[in-house]
Amino acid sequence: MLSELIISQLTFGKLSLLDAKKAFDEKGSAEEALKFLSSHVSADYQSLEKRAKEEIEWCNNNKVRVVTISDPDYPQRLKHCCDAPMVLFVRGKADLNAQHAISIVGTRQCTTYGKDCINKIVDEMAGKIPDVHIVSGLAYGVDITAHRAAMRNGLPTIGVVAHGQGTLYPAHHRNEANKMVLGNGAVITEFFHDIFPEARNFLQRNRIIAGMSDATLVPESAIHGGGMVTARLTIDYNRELFAVPGSITSPMSEGPNALIRDNKAMLVTSAGDIVKSLGWHAEEKLQQARKKGIERELFTDFTDDERKVVEALQKGDQTKDTLCVETGLPISTLSAVIFTLEMKGIIRALSGSQYHLIA
Repeated sequence: MLSELIISQLTFGKLSLLDAKKAFDEKGSAEEALKFLSSHVSADYQSLEKRAKEEIEWCNNNKVRVVTISDPDYPQRLKHCCDAPMVLFVRGKADLNAQHAISIVGTRQCTTYGKDCINKIVDEMAGKIPDVHIVSGLAYGVDITAHRAAMRNGLPTIGVVAHGQGTLYPAHHRNEANKMVLGNGAVITEFFHDIFPEARNFLQRNRIIAGMSDATLVPESAIHGGGMVTARLTIDYNRELFAVPGSITSPMSEGPNALIRDNKAMLVTSAGDIVKSLGWHAEEKLQQARKKGIERELFTDFTDDERKVVEALQKGDQTKDTLCVETGLPISTLSAVIFTLEMKGIIRALSGSQYHLIA
């Protein structure tokens, strides 16, 4: 099964949208085009199978986890994106399904202002949501500043790279990457270990950065920078997009300012803006209560129906369908109970139509 999924990923990598369009134009129907494309790659199956087995062996020998789309460890937020990769290669032990995850992306020519904004927001976020995972691309500028700020605050941070695990680009960031892997972070990729960075790979990996997070923050970016590509993907995936306003004379603020102007991104100046927009403020209050030694008692002032939902969610995150089975409540009643518990700050909705008990 593992080899087959890797072969599928290799196959998709061999075919482009232009290949598909050409096949459709020549064959005249989707069915015939699909048959043609299947035969186009089937001749290479043996070589693809050999390549997949070699990659699995390399990963086993180099402490790289192979996480397939059918694995429970696969990022569930990413799994629900239409172009999710079949396989991820992971170094490190970060939770790819952390309860809170935000991507920070932008220009490689990050200014002092941009770095100050990133450090301020990540520092504040660590105090408000201490389990938040920071996702970025390990590139110069915004990316590495975000990773460093996360590690300085003890936050897990995940670097999504545009090449295989056999190399690191830029090599100057190898120390940071090693710290992430040896700590509570990770370096992940969809590319085989011997794939080197190419321009198209960076655009391809941006969808993983956008897809595996609850939201994306763009502190600085040129109007046509890679950060803007990730911003567009974030919107396509129906995730929250945030941007930091900047000087109208700074080229590195043209991207965020345009996103805000066009109502594509919410203007933020602090972590509090992000926490409030994402509905994380209830958990922020709980963290503050814990610091004071005050814990919410789970079963205080609950109705019988609310108690059933809470008890079910104590077993783990669940969808509305599974909650319906677990609690025996009609879907209409369950929907009302879920809404009430969300308003009370007892549960919160996750990506993938799942619900999480805030405990």
